[in-house]
Amino acid sequence: MTVRARDTRTLSVAFALFAVGLLAVVAIFVLAAMNRQAPWLWAVSMGLPIGLIVGVAHVVRRR
Repeated sequence: MTVRARDTRTLSVAFALFAVGLLAVVAIFVLAAMNRQAPWLWAVSMGLPIGLIVGVAHVVRRR
């Protein structure tokens, strides 16, 4: 069974979005502990659920 290039790219994008979103969520909590804010991190943190959705869609589509 061979892996198509598009499947690999989709999964890589899902992992990247999830990782960036997770780092943004951690950064939000760290900044909150230091009484600082970065409103743009809220937008970046949306990568976490989007990456999760793309990853789940990738798995469902391959079945």
